[in-house]
Amino acid sequence: MVNYNGQLHSGSTFFLNQDSRGLQYGDALFETIRVVNGKVFFWEEHYFRLMASMRILRMEIPMEFTMEFLEAEIANTIKANKLQGSGARVKLMICRQAGGLYVPLSNTIDYIIKAAPLENLFYVLSNEAYEVELFKDFYVNADMLSNLKTTNKILNVVAGVYAKENGYQNCILLNSKKQVAETINGNIFLVKGKVIKTPPLEDGCLDGIIRKKLIELIEGSEEYDVLQESISPFELQKADELFITNAISGIISITKYRKKEFISEVSKSLIGKLNARGRLA
Repeated sequence: MVNYNGQLHSGSTFFLNQDSRGLQYGDALFETIRVVNGKVFFWEEHYFRLMASMRILRMEIPMEFTMEFLEAEIANTIKANKLQGSGARVKLMICRQAGGLYVPLSNTIDYIIKAAPLENLFYVLSNEAYEVELFKDFYVNADMLSNLKTTNKILNVVAGVYAKENGYQNCILLNSKKQVAETINGNIFLVKGKVIKTPPLEDGCLDGIIRKKLIELIEGSEEYDVLQESISPFELQKADELFITNAISGIISITKYRKKEFISEVSKSLIGKLNARGRLA
């Protein structure tokens, strides 16, 4: 079942048309949210990121779009899909309503909520091989729009095709300054000694929820220092550890980049703390 503007429809129902601005222009935002046993992980962070993104894109925020309203709509969608007693991957999409060309006729919005089963109720660090490579055909813009979770993801899609064609599990995306920005599906962290680095938002990476939570966790510990600094591709092979973060998987440990193989000690340490933080959020 799919929630379209508060009305539940069968997943096979076609309720968008060829004039959808999300289809025509990528004029849409989305949040991918983890929900376990009815509890929305990091809901406050997801909600405020969504509201801030809508303001930046000059979308009209409906008066009823409170945290409580949208959380209830998510709960209704999960219930309709019979996932309330398990784990669900929820996608909440906001699309400017159809009409206009590059200039929209209005800034009013439609919303869509989808839910699918989660494989694991908790964040789990996989032991499987996970090899990555640089994607250098196209580059991420180092600006604020790149920080937003919009449906303009053709670069990520093409990088995903490249990864699949060449037997990689993921690709590292560079920005127009040839600095590391992110991966296809999440933020990237680099560990060297007692320092953990991740690209700053100014370098064009997604303003990720788990990125933010891990920075808070690391800053609250005395074991490591965390830096939001530009990362050169040359630093990747010198790192002790590389890992990816996103709201669904939590942490994905990179095991190989080119000829360098990596350990996953910091990843293992952080994923338990992230699970604990998620249950309390």
